[in-house]
Amino acid sequence: MADEPTGVARRRRRLSDAETERLMLRAALDMVGRAGLTVSLEHISFEEVIREAEVARSAVYRRWPYKDLFFSDLLKELAKGETPALAGDGAAALAAVRRVVGAHAEWRRDPGLRLALAGEVLRGLAWEEFEGFHRSAEWRTYLALHATFLSLPDGGLRQEVAEALAASERALTTRLAAVYREAAGLFGLRLRPGATYESVAAMAGAAVRGLVLMTPADPGILTRRIMASPFGAPEPAEWSEPALAVAAVILAFFEADA
Repeated sequence: MADEPTGVARRRRRLSDAETERLMLRAALDMVGRAGLTVSLEHISFEEVIREAEVARSAVYRRWPYKDLFFSDLLKELAKGETPALAGDGAAALAAVRRVVGAHAEWRRDPGLRLALAGEVLRGLAWEEFEGFHRSAEWRTYLALHATFLSLPDGGLRQEVAEALAASERALTTRLAAVYREAAGLFGLRLRPGATYESVAAMAGAAVRGLVLMTPADPGILTRRIMASPFGAPEPAEWSEPALAVAAVILAFFEADA
């Protein structure tokens, strides 16, 4: 039996404009996922996307007469994508909280040590979050997308991208707020008056992102360590700068629950 044709040879029927659009955007998203996003899309070749999508050039140019129109649609598609999570798997983070709380039960019983207990958890988790963020191609793309958005002229495209990014940020904040809410109960902490779990999540996320953006100019952020006993801890421990900064931001919102 002859080998089954593949690729363009296999697909003899004419694709609809909707199918062409789906295949082109999927191919471009895959390319961005592999190469990352710069502050523009100039490193993505329109012709290479056509080849990777295995669609007819005539169909592509019928759908997007100019490549700038395609890149506008790609930018909107990227903005609508799911935001990478700062804390990764919330279940894993809560499991780590439970382990540390179980190992320091006496701190949990003493209201004066509950912030220190939360700090001990964040000493490890905040560093893991920062390190993962720093290594993540997804997050580099997401930050570049924000920078690209700032360079867009006023108009419909800028508005659509802004709305999509705002929706992604709300979804991220909601996910992290749920983690902080459950963790606070395990620590025996409550929010200070006027604070919300959403504000904790937003400020913690901003702290992590800011530190990651500083790292190329100051790579020592990755390696410097401080011996400290913050938040009322009974003895000093080794802290990374990112963990100490993020823990300080988060715990400023909390107090011991009576």
